[in-house]
Amino acid sequence: MKETICTIPINDIFSEVGGCPICRMRDLVEKQYVEYITGAAMMAPNIRVITNEKGFCHHHYEMMLSSGPKLSNALLMQTRLDYINSHMMPKGSAKPSKSQLDAIKNARNSCYVCDRIDFDINHLLQTFYVQFGSDPAFRELLKKQEYLCLNHYELLHRGAVSKGGIKSKDMKAFCEITNALCKNYLETLYNDVTHFTTMFDYRNAGGDWKNSKDSVERSVKFITSNEVEEVK
Repeated sequence: MKETICTIPINDIFSEVGGCPICRMRDLVEKQYVEYITGAAMMAPNIRVITNEKGFCHHHYEMMLSSGPKLSNALLMQTRLDYINSHMMPKGSAKPSKSQLDAIKNARNSCYVCDRIDFDINHLLQTFYVQFGSDPAFRELLKKQEYLCLNHYELLHRGAVSKGGIKSKDMKAFCEITNALCKNYLETLYNDVTHFTTMFDYRNAGGDWKNSKDSVERSVKFITSNEVEEVK
């Protein structure tokens, strides 16, 4: 199938092997937005209006502080603090209104970068579904992936049965491939963690740990996708 401006990013991501491909997709989009928000977006008034209102989650503030210029971070924080003071805080000794308290509560779950990641991932997955249905070579790239993490297995299947998802004629093949990518790795992790626990038995002292020493860490990554949960 001839590549287009839409399919090139998907093919690039799935041409690699190692870990979960949707995690790689998310990490790529996240990195791009963190760099954008402390770079080119600083001079975009329409973006600054949105970031003043939405702010960022703790995880993305940390990423911005680690990689972005200090002045850019300071200017973003200056206008965000001004927005909080103007829209969420009462005047003088007045009692805060319910709407102000609700706004403060909502601010904990508000993040410009998280919203942009979700938006872009949803659009990229629409291309993923088209590619799966129309390009046999892409199916082979999917089959070669190391695994699908639990969160992104669920995300792919929710999207697959939604508008613009997997066509009914392709659903069996889609389930066969994605089920194998998730379930096979899940079984591998279980076996590795089980072996890890047995190595603490004195009777196995000096034995072969095989591939189990980082099995707990790999299991955490498989279950959580390394994504930071929002505070509710």
